[in-house]
Amino acid sequence: MRAIQVSEFGDSSVIEQVERDMPEPDDGQVRIEVEAAGINFADIMQRRGHYHGGPTPPYSPGMEVAGVIDAVGEGVGREAGEEVVSMVNMGGYAEYAVADAMGLIDVPEAVSFKEAAGFPVQYLTAHNCLFEWGGLEEGDSVLIHAAAGGVGTAAVQLASEAGAEVFGTASTREKLDKAAELGCEHPINYTEEDFAEVCKAETDYGVDMVLDGIGGDTTEQSLDALKEFGTLVVYGAASGRPGQPPTDKLLFGNVTVEGYHLGRGIELKPMKVMGAVPELTQQLGDGTLEVQVGTSFDLADAAEAHRYIEDRKSSGKVVLVP
Repeated sequence: MRAIQVSEFGDSSVIEQVERDMPEPDDGQVRIEVEAAGINFADIMQRRGHYHGGPTPPYSPGMEVAGVIDAVGEGVGREAGEEVVSMVNMGGYAEYAVADAMGLIDVPEAVSFKEAAGFPVQYLTAHNCLFEWGGLEEGDSVLIHAAAGGVGTAAVQLASEAGAEVFGTASTREKLDKAAELGCEHPINYTEEDFAEVCKAETDYGVDMVLDGIGGDTTEQSLDALKEFGTLVVYGAASGRPGQPPTDKLLFGNVTVEGYHLGRGIELKPMKVMGAVPELTQQLGDGTLEVQVGTSFDLADAAEAHRYIEDRKSSGKVVLVP
């Protein structure tokens, strides 16, 4: 079968297509014929060698697949032919992948495989950061960075649906328009405006919550956008540098900082993380939420897909199609 391999840490040139043996499911696992594989920024950070606890090359990247079960291991109450989406430990960028049966999610009837491949990582991250970790309530205000990205488009929809006042940052008019279309009432071009000043001007005191997947200088600037007793939820470092929030701002602002990592959350608090799945699948199935698929690439063009995201051309979810 065709699969993608990262041969060494580096830029997108270290990505290559290889031929591999078909994986076989162990007990409690299924094999999925992959119809679409989601690309996450974590994949890019792993490839660069910047991801804490990430894999060592050579390895096959990809943590999110949607497709059709074609083989089942012992002790699995699933059948070949079922359409599912799942997170996988590794190896999602391939024609076939194995996944734990306990983590399978049925693809809602109205949802395409490309849309399904953009569901688990983005929507669980967004929902958990907003509600299970952040405690967002109706009437609260929230600033969502990279509001037109994968997690961002999910978070904007979820926060708007929950009755929050939504602020969002992006770098182009097209991305800001997309965020606004999804429910962002205050789209902010961070290349032209100080997002913290906008938040304080529109609310008189700052927002209740900030979702920060950027890190670097953005983390400290986000504290300036918060009101007293606000919450900063940190779930990534797309800038390539972790944020360093100064403790004096936390102290005098009575600010709470919450850290969130999906994989560790599933490992240590699975019910807290996965409890959102029934609600999310229902909302996706009835059209309340819609996965924003931006661009799809052929499996062989995985390197180009990574460059597309790194060059900040992407809006919504980028997927690979074997």
